[in-house]
Amino acid sequence: MAGVLNHAGNIEKITFFMEECKRMGLKVLGPDINESQKGFAVNKKGEIRFGFMGLKGVGENAIEFILEERTKNGPYSSIFDMIKRVNLRAANKKSLEALAYSGAFDCFTEYHRAQYFGCVKDTNSTGLDIIVQFGQRFQAQAQSTSNSLFGDMVQMHIPTPQLPKVDPWPLTELLDHEKDVTGMFMSGHPLDNFKFEMKHYGFTPIAEFAEVKEAPQLSPKKNKPFKIAGLVVDGQHRVTKTGRNFGVLCIEDFSGKTELMLWSDDYVKFQNYLEKGKSVLVQGEFKTRFNQDQYEFKVTSINLLEITKASFTKQLILDVPTKVINSDFVDFFDKNVKTFPGKTSIKFNIIEPKDNLKVSLYTLSNGVTMNDEIVHWLEENKDVDVQVVVA
Repeated sequence: MAGVLNHAGNIEKITFFMEECKRMGLKVLGPDINESQKGFAVNKKGEIRFGFMGLKGVGENAIEFILEERTKNGPYSSIFDMIKRVNLRAANKKSLEALAYSGAFDCFTEYHRAQYFGCVKDTNSTGLDIIVQFGQRFQAQAQSTSNSLFGDMVQMHIPTPQLPKVDPWPLTELLDHEKDVTGMFMSGHPLDNFKFEMKHYGFTPIAEFAEVKEAPQLSPKKNKPFKIAGLVVDGQHRVTKTGRNFGVLCIEDFSGKTELMLWSDDYVKFQNYLEKGKSVLVQGEFKTRFNQDQYEFKVTSINLLEITKASFTKQLILDVPTKVINSDFVDFFDKNVKTFPGKTSIKFNIIEPKDNLKVSLYTLSNGVTMNDEIVHWLEENKDVDVQVVVA
């Protein structure tokens, strides 16, 4: 799979194969200063590491020097050990910034990513400035010492500095920086918070939708409504030659990304969703244009993905083995329905697998508003099978 990733060609295919690795149970990890090679490679634990060549801003000379020094003298023990050893003319500040943004220095656990970019009080010096200055002083002294007849006698100790103490970045900011440098999210994905929705609410994977969109007239699915969900990675407000406003909405999920056009009234209705970083649910269908052989995707609604559970859950069907049922189970659902009253009904299929018996119980009067607490409970109780009937 590392070989496949190295020959994937473009970022969409790399993303697709990385998701395939996850499905196969193979870990694909972000860059690491002590494990990464030039391209995707397998570490000693049998995990795939992202390669240095995939990082924007890290020059080929920097990569060569980092790998050569690591091979010759062993892994880097800290960020300051690394800066002492690498060639700073090749591994310049721009390269170091890209490495820090990508998470390549996360193995040095004494510092987190934000500290490399945090400013020292009353100065404009960042953590990386401090690191580079330390490396330059150390290497200049080492060079001077090697040129001296009495080198050991004149060598001065240079104290190791401290980086600014700042708060860690929130996950969204960390992921944004990662994507800027690597082209993809490595430490996670903003849609990870919506895995329940992505699994149970009948969304078409964007890669599958994009195939239909490529040639709708050839697809047997062209006449069915589509529901897709994803992260807004780009939103553009444009004007036609005739002066009419329109929008381009680019969204991606775990499988791929696609662009959706918003014309006239649709642009007016949905322009607030053209904002990078929003997670959205888009519904629509392919409509024929003036020429009956031509189709375009007509967006009928856009909503924030976070309202999906509360707004679109008609019924929750739970297949519950008898071994799961105890007082904690009863108390949890009793309390949850009272705390989050709503219109979603719950159907419990109580199953005794040994004798192949099933009893179904329904909520009649009191429904619930689907909520994160139920999702969390379901994640902890893997023996309970879930089916969501969507409104």
